[in-house]
Amino acid sequence: MPLADCRVALVSSAGLVAPGQERYDSRVRGGDWSWREIPGDVDVQSLTEHHRSDSWDHSGVESDRNMGMPLDPLRELAAEGAIGEVAPRHVSVMGSITAPGRFVRDTVPEIVDALRCDRVDVAVMVPI
Repeated sequence: MPLADCRVALVSSAGLVAPGQERYDSRVRGGDWSWREIPGDVDVQSLTEHHRSDSWDHSGVESDRNMGMPLDPLRELAAEGAIGEVAPRHVSVMGSITAPGRFVRDTVPEIVDALRCDRVDVAVMVPI
């Protein structure tokens, strides 16, 4: 299927949270394995970043949330016809999960099911 016909979603490990959502729990040993649904029509700059790792420079994502969840560029690609459409929701997870067992066993299948429900053809990974 040509990309111009595809519904595209973003999956980011930036630990971003939409307004009104619970932040990630930095006290979870081995890392918070939960995920957050990011609405496709959200104002990207309204997202808050709660990534627990201090091993990378957060200033880029702090100044422009598109660095961690590039929704505005994705919307531009849809407007130009380069992709078919932007998915109705996207995914944010916490990076720096040092004990990934629950994430792999429980969270990933939930995310896959959600993207399938949304008829997503392409999931673009945004590793942070």
